[in-house]
Amino acid sequence: MEQITIVWIALSFFTGFVSYLVPKLSRWLALGIAFLSLGYSGLLFLEPSPVTIKLLDSFGVTLIADQLSSFFILTNAVVTSAVIFYCWQSEKSAFFFMQLVILHGSVNATFICADLISLYVALEVISIGAFLVIAYPRSDRAIWVGLRYLFVSNTAMLFYLVGTGLVYKVNHSFSFAGLQDSPPDAIALIFLGLLVKGGIFFSGLWLPLTHSESESPVSAMLSGVVVKAGVFPLVRIALMIDTINPIVRFFGVGTALLGVAYAVFEKDTKRMLAFHTISQLGFVLAAPVVGGFYALTHGLVKSALFLIAGVLPSRNFKELQHQPIRTEIWIALVIASFSISGFPLLSGFGAKVLTTKNLLPWQVIGMNIAALGTAISFAKFIFLPHETTSEKSGLKRGFWFAMVILLGGLVVANVFYYEAYTLQNTIKPLATIFLGWLVYLFLIKKMTIKLPRAIEQFDHLIGVMALMLILLFWSLWTRSPILI
Repeated sequence: MEQITIVWIALSFFTGFVSYLVPKLSRWLALGIAFLSLGYSGLLFLEPSPVTIKLLDSFGVTLIADQLSSFFILTNAVVTSAVIFYCWQSEKSAFFFMQLVILHGSVNATFICADLISLYVALEVISIGAFLVIAYPRSDRAIWVGLRYLFVSNTAMLFYLVGTGLVYKVNHSFSFAGLQDSPPDAIALIFLGLLVKGGIFFSGLWLPLTHSESESPVSAMLSGVVVKAGVFPLVRIALMIDTINPIVRFFGVGTALLGVAYAVFEKDTKRMLAFHTISQLGFVLAAPVVGGFYALTHGLVKSALFLIAGVLPSRNFKELQHQPIRTEIWIALVIASFSISGFPLLSGFGAKVLTTKNLLPWQVIGMNIAALGTAISFAKFIFLPHETTSEKSGLKRGFWFAMVILLGGLVVANVFYYEAYTLQNTIKPLATIFLGWLVYLFLIKKMTIKLPRAIEQFDHLIGVMALMLILLFWSLWTRSPILI
C-alpha cells in the first residue's frame, strides 16, 4: 500500500504537466486522476491499519493515510470530478485542466501529511495552483482577487514557517506530535497559518470576496476542497493532542457563529454561500472525531450550490424574488439546501446528528444557534419562486452530470451513518428547520440590514492576523477552564 500511495501522489503532478503537452486529452487525463483518487480513498476505507511512510525518520517527516484521510480524499475526488464534467463543454484550455489536476494533487498531499514541513510545501503549492485558477479569466478583477488571496496566504505561511522552526528547535523533529511539548508561541504561529489557510474565524474573512468573485467551478473547488487543506491538519492535531483539542473546538464554535451571522443577512447568493463555507468549517472543527464525515458532506453540498448559483438569472436575492427560476434548477437547489440544513434522507442530516452527539457541554448552545442560522440562510433559496417552461434551458449536459454526482453523493453518503435515523434524532433537526423557515418568512425576509465590509478589505486582513495571534497566545498560555 505504501508504493500505491507514492505512485498515486506522483501521478497527479506528472499527469498535470503531461495534459498540457497533449491538450486534446487534458479533460480525460484530469478525469482519470479524479477517478484514481476515488479508487484510492476506497482502498483506505478497507485498509485495517494506517499506511505510514517515513520519508526522513530522523526529522519526523512522515506521511500517514488512514480513515480520516479517506474522507477528505473522497471529497476531493468527487468534487474535482463534478467540476471537470461541469467544464467539459466549456472553452477552458488545457492550462486550466492542468492547474486543476495539480491543485487536486497538492490538496490530496495535505491529507496524508503528518509533519509540519511537508505540510508547508503542500500548502504553498496549493496557494500557487489556487491563484492560477482564480486568475484564469485574466481580467483585472480576477487578477487582483487572485493576488490578494496569494499575498494573504503567503503572509500567513510565513508565520507558520517561523512556528515550525521553533518546534524543530525544541524537539529536533517536524512531526505533529512535537506540538505536545512545544512552547505556546510556536503553536500559536502554526495555528495562525492554518486558520488563515482554512478560512477559520476572523482569519477567514479573505474568503467571501475570493469565493464570490471567482468563476463558479473555481468557487466550487475552493469551497469544496481547497480550504479543507488548512482544516485537515487542525483536525488531525486535535485528535492527536488532548491539550489542543479544546482550542480547536473553541475556534470551531466561534467560526460557526461568525459565518452564519453574516450569511443570514447577506443579499448576494455567492457571498452568502462563501460566508456559509466559513460557518460549516466551524462544524468540522467543533467535533474533530467526526470531522471527516462532516467535511465530505459539506464538500459535496457546497460545490453543488456554487455551481447552481452560477446558472441563476441573478446573484441578488431581491431580484430573484421577481425572476422565477426554472423548476429543475430549483429542485436541485432545494435538495442541496435541505441537506446543508440537516433534512433527513440526505447526508447533511447524519453529519449534523453525529456532530451534535460529539459536542462538549459548553459547545451545545452555540452550535444549536449556528444550526438555526443555517436553516434561516437556506430558506432564502428554498422559497424562491420557480416555474416550468417549454423553452430549452440552455444548460449543458456537464452541469447535470455534476449535479447527479454531487447530489447523488449526498444520498449515497448516508451509508456512513445510517444509525442516525431514529425518531429521537429526527425530531430536533426538523423542528430546527421549521423554526428557521418561520424566522426567515416573518422576520429576516422583511429586514434590510447591510453588514459592513470594512474588515474584509485587504489592508485590514493583515491586521486581523495580529489580533488572531494575540487570541491564540492567550488561549494557549492560559489554557482557559471554559474550554475543558
